[in-house]
Amino acid sequence: METNKYLVKLFQTMKDMENIDLFPEAAKLSRTEFRLIREIVIEGEHGKDVISSELARRLGITRSAVSQIVTKLEKEDIVQRVDAPNDRKIAYVRLSAHSRAIFEEQCSEANAIMEQVVEEIGEKNMDKFISLYERFFATLGRVREKRRSEK
Repeated sequence: METNKYLVKLFQTMKDMENIDLFPEAAKLSRTEFRLIREIVIEGEHGKDVISSELARRLGITRSAVSQIVTKLEKEDIVQRVDAPNDRKIAYVRLSAHSRAIFEEQCSEANAIMEQVVEEIGEKNMDKFISLYERFFATLGRVREKRRSEK
């Protein structure tokens, strides 16, 4: 295949992968909301809090976008902003009491969908797919670094 065709196909594949939706239409949380909640859960499991700017960095979106999502989720009583005890300029984003159940319900649904996908594709093919992606990503990083150092 011609190099440019690989590039076009790669961009299409990246777009398709970005649009993968493991949640049913009736899901309580959008993909971005789910990812935001997931980051809060991960920090909570380590006994830590997280601020909006860190959520923005991890999700690859603007602080303004995070603020809009947090405001929406606050109105739905899924998250809450909590002032930092030592710095009035900082507010942590925490889960409300019942939001963990919403998150776990969507995790369960996504896991059920992935389980069926793996069943159809097969574990070996799924492992190959992930391994090849990881190899591609690492190779891309090395090639880019090499090209940078040559300039």
